[in-house]
Amino acid sequence: MSHPNRLRVALLGQAFMGRAHSNAWSQVGKFFDLPAVPVLHTICGRDAAKLRAFAARWGWRYFSTDWRAVVACDDIDLVDIGTPNHLHLPMAKAALAAGKHVACEKPLAGTLADAREMAHLAAEAKGGTGAGQKTFVWYNYRRCPAVALAYSLVRTGKIGPIRHVRAFYLQDWAGPDVPLAWRFDRRQAGSGALGDLAAHIVDMTRFVTGQEITAVCGAMAETFIKRRRVMSGSAAGGIAAGLKRSAKTGKVTVDDAVAFLARFSGGAMATFEAARQATGNQNRNGFEINGVKGALRFNFERMNELEYYDATAPRAVQGWTTILCTHGGDHPYAAAWWPDAHIIGYEHGFTNMAYDILRMLAGKAPTVPMPDFADAYQTQRVLEAAAVAAAEKRWVKLSEVK
Repeated sequence: MSHPNRLRVALLGQAFMGRAHSNAWSQVGKFFDLPAVPVLHTICGRDAAKLRAFAARWGWRYFSTDWRAVVACDDIDLVDIGTPNHLHLPMAKAALAAGKHVACEKPLAGTLADAREMAHLAAEAKGGTGAGQKTFVWYNYRRCPAVALAYSLVRTGKIGPIRHVRAFYLQDWAGPDVPLAWRFDRRQAGSGALGDLAAHIVDMTRFVTGQEITAVCGAMAETFIKRRRVMSGSAAGGIAAGLKRSAKTGKVTVDDAVAFLARFSGGAMATFEAARQATGNQNRNGFEINGVKGALRFNFERMNELEYYDATAPRAVQGWTTILCTHGGDHPYAAAWWPDAHIIGYEHGFTNMAYDILRMLAGKAPTVPMPDFADAYQTQRVLEAAAVAAAEKRWVKLSEVK
């Protein structure tokens, strides 16, 4: 049985997300006052030799290549899933059946059907009172102080009714020399830039606006590189770092880029664009939201900044203001970190999320709302609507996507 002041974590996956999650669980207690201390109990992956070194580096007590045994272990309280998308359902299903809390990487699943089943299983495990098992989804960009501040400004009416939403997630890592990693395989990933990148900006704009997307149209999806060299060996910790290529080639079965139009429930029109070959953009992930009284802009490549336009100021002095979101007490999460303008980075969003997970498991409110499986399923429905709209060249109402 779990000790009330500790949370024993098992992490499934040791690659890019394995490092990000390991860092979060190991660092959160050093910066935040916690209701319970996370215990890095077991790391699970496929390569025992690499797992041994990974566990020693990151402070995991045990390692295993048998994820089914790990999720069934009585000494585990929370199962953290950081594997390719096709494994999310079987792992979450087993963990929930074993009575564990579950944190899962995004998107919720590779397919809408898998996501639907995960949401259903989570609702059953949560119970009618909501006091049962909890689920969490690692949409970590919600926990950038600038994005959390944008959420607060919209809630307090600073920009008024929303008219336009423009969201983008542009990267350029997936050039022709990158081999056929799992992210290019529909069987493992479900989709390409749509699920890998657009999922983040759909979640982020749903979160900031507080509205749901009701319809999608004008969608395009394109695969520019049809075949890639088959991969030999594994990545060296990043998305495609250190991947080696064999002479054999294989077919790419996901999109390289996607774009679509959408309508929000409050009446705003929206555009979404995601691409993994947008030359010159390493991780340009953000939005511009225009309201009647003001507007907001965010770009993760400058993640400590939020731009705000106050249209209620005298016209002579109206203009974009850049807010450096590092002031403790005024900007979410900032008090836990460094003095003003001592900026934070990518890994801090994960640590901030680990903090909120621990708060919620102790019955406390998160700093800003946390996506659970039910919430992440709504984002998955939007991704499915975009895929259908691109394939069938028509308006797709979200009411069609069950």
